[in-house]
Amino acid sequence: MALTIYDIAERAGVSIATVSRVFSGRARVAETTKERVFAVAEELGYEPNVSARSLARQSTRVVSAVVPMLTSYFFMEVIRGVQDRLSEIDYDLLVYTSRSPEEVDPQLGRAVQRGRADGLLLCSTPLTSKRARSLQASGLPTVLVDSVHPDFDSVSVDNHEGGATATRHLLEHGYKRIALIAPNRLSVPGVERRAGYEAALGEAGLTVDPSLIVTSEETEQHGYTREAGYAAMQKLLALPHPPDAVFAASDVQALGALRAARDAGLSVPYDLAVVGFDDIRTSAYVGLSTLSQPMYEMGKLAIDKLIQRLGDAERPVSHTTFSAHFMARETCGHAETIPASPLTARHGDAVPKPTSISYP
Repeated sequence: MALTIYDIAERAGVSIATVSRVFSGRARVAETTKERVFAVAEELGYEPNVSARSLARQSTRVVSAVVPMLTSYFFMEVIRGVQDRLSEIDYDLLVYTSRSPEEVDPQLGRAVQRGRADGLLLCSTPLTSKRARSLQASGLPTVLVDSVHPDFDSVSVDNHEGGATATRHLLEHGYKRIALIAPNRLSVPGVERRAGYEAALGEAGLTVDPSLIVTSEETEQHGYTREAGYAAMQKLLALPHPPDAVFAASDVQALGALRAARDAGLSVPYDLAVVGFDDIRTSAYVGLSTLSQPMYEMGKLAIDKLIQRLGDAERPVSHTTFSAHFMARETCGHAETIPASPLTARHGDAVPKPTSISYP
């Protein structure tokens, strides 16, 4: 069996990341550590690839990014921030997209190939122990976007608190049967937003009703699609006791949900309140209440962290977590103050005509 840097690391009593840095020559390593690693390598007869070592010392002025779905509004904004920041420092961007969970590891493998890029951005991807070891072994400076791991720099949003904030807002304005439209179970932000939703219900003394949670089974784009939102809303409206409010884990899903409500003859927010998450550009135009996260700024900050890491590989790992800000718009009125719609009016109550809002 061929020797690997894992064997060297175990014998030398250091991490595989340290061995990788010693062989690549890309970062400062204590001389005593270098001597120990080289001594073990010589003892075991291990020879690092010469061409790889040569490539590692050269700057490509390219940054690789592994993105789950390039068509996502969220990632379009993040990448826009990345590109704008890179253009300021004369770097190019190489993007690898993974439309399904099965494509993540092959794309990640291509992105970390020696000599292709100076650094890596890994976006919204669960960092398993296997992936973490692979990244550490590659020696490629890496920054996580929209996920967190203790061994890597990261830029993220507090998705748990965002989900709780959306749910609390609905509870504070009188809504009781609050549904959740969730993405695929493999979505890390989706899992965190659901946890926040459930926590806020618990704080209010309400039991989580599984029938009010619809999780997408789509693998492409992790279920963050209008079609998934539309289908989820249809399921919710078909319940014997439909919800009076819906929190969608993304604006794109919320747009689909709004369309489904409209097709069912409901008036938003007179019959049903809807809240999204992201604050994509379309949301303001359709009056969608949502949690706003600084997507563009996250992209720029991720590059700043990566450049800092390239300049000093030994700097302490840093994590920046943004808070999502609630944007109250037309789709989420106050339940106790909104007059009844023609669908809910009784006993000849006078009903004002709601403002017409068109949804994509």
